[in-house]
Amino acid sequence: MGTQPSFNAPQERKSFTLRRKFQKADSDLDYIQYRLEYEIKATHPDSAGKKNPVTLLKELTALKSRYQTLYARFKPVIDEQKETKSRICATLNKTMTVIKELQKHTDLELSPMTEEEKTVTEQLKPHMPDL
Repeated sequence: MGTQPSFNAPQERKSFTLRRKFQKADSDLDYIQYRLEYEIKATHPDSAGKKNPVTLLKELTALKSRYQTLYARFKPVIDEQKETKSRICATLNKTMTVIKELQKHTDLELSPMTEEEKTVTEQLKPHMPDL
């Protein structure tokens, strides 16, 4: 297995994890299909009253296709989330820069941050080093 990429945001970690889950599900379905084909070839059972193994394989293929379709739908959402996060960070950085400039020119300081503001600032620091 390759090295795990570094993450810039919890959302990217979630996206990566979800992609890995889809890839694992896809791989698991391939393995199940392989095992079913092997078992059918090895045993050739008379399956009276049971579902036809060929039908099961077709259903498995359809299930795999649904997973791939889901992933295809999921991918644009990931991309849009990354773009939105990037825009929000850029806007926040600009806002913080304007506030700092205003403080310099007016000799005013903001009141101390609340605990909630401190927590949010700490969470944003890895993504926005200017904070």
